[in-house]
Amino acid sequence: MATAKKAAAKKKPAAKKPAAKKAVKKTVAKKAPAKKVAAKKPAAKKVVAKKAPAKKAVAKKAAKKATTRKPNAAFMKPMTPSAALAAVIGANPLPRTDVTKKVWDYIKKHKLQDAVNRRNINADDKLKAVFNGKKTVSMFEMTKLISGHLK
Repeated sequence: MATAKKAAAKKKPAAKKPAAKKAVKKTVAKKAPAKKVAAKKPAAKKVVAKKAPAKKAVAKKAAKKATTRKPNAAFMKPMTPSAALAAVIGANPLPRTDVTKKVWDYIKKHKLQDAVNRRNINADDKLKAVFNGKKTVSMFEMTKLISGHLK
C-alpha cells in the first residue's frame, strides 16, 4: 500500500505542472495582438521621418567636394640630395615630391622598370648607389631608400 500511495503522489504534481504552463501560454497569446496593432502606427511615422535626413545628406556631400586639400608643408620643404642621389636627379635642393618624380623620370627614360613584375625596379650603376647596392628594389622600398639620401 505504501508504494501505491507514493506512485499516486508522484502523478498528481506532474499533472499540475503542465496545466500551469498552458495557462501561461494562453495569457501570452491574448497580449500579442494588442502589441501588433500599436506597433503598426509608429512604423508609418518612421518612414516619413527617414525621407527628410536623406535630403540633408546630399547637401553635405556637395559641400565637401567644394573644399580642396592643402599640401603638407613637410613635403614641400626643399631637401638637399646626397652625392649618389645628385648623380641621378641633380644637386639642387628639391621637395620630396619632386625628388620622387625625377627618379621616376630617370627610371622610365632608361627603361629600368621590370617587364614581368612592374612593381620592381632593376637598378643601373647610378641607382645601385642610391639603393645601397641592391640590384632589384620594389617601388615601395625605393621611396624608403631615397629618403635616406635627403638632408
